[in-house]
Amino acid sequence: MLRIVLGEVRAGAVETPGRIEPADALWAGSAVAVTAPVDVRGRFSFAGEHKYFWHATLSTLFRLECRRCLSPVEVPFRHELELIFVGEEDALDDDVGCYVIPRRALELDLRETVREELLLAVPQFVECREGCRGLCPRCGANLNAGPCGCRAESDPRWASLASLLPDRQTED
Repeated sequence: MLRIVLGEVRAGAVETPGRIEPADALWAGSAVAVTAPVDVRGRFSFAGEHKYFWHATLSTLFRLECRRCLSPVEVPFRHELELIFVGEEDALDDDVGCYVIPRRALELDLRETVREELLLAVPQFVECREGCRGLCPRCGANLNAGPCGCRAESDPRWASLASLLPDRQTED
């Protein structure tokens, strides 16, 4: 029930259980792959004239790319929301973090809010495992599968320092 009748909320807080499937058109156009239903559990309450408060928890599963080797990674996700909704007549231009309810609205659909908050909270960087070795900068091979066979080249800028080590010979 992610559609709220605002008149009911004035009588008392309303529970907001809901589920948005991964195939839902709501996710179209987003760069994030949602691979499990987004479960929403929350409570929407009246907080004063033309003001409402929504406390909710979102949980789902994303498919993201490892930041080092670009392998697909399944990432469990759980996020707490504490949002304020204000009526259009009470909204200020500098209100940050508030969602505006259109004037004369009788119902409020929270699905778009869930989408926005979820996409803003997606982790930017994930790794497939701790210690991921990434890709070879020369040939692009996945170094987690083993060495790629590219010849290691020394940086000529360090050559003068390497000559100071007693047990190391310089490569020329």
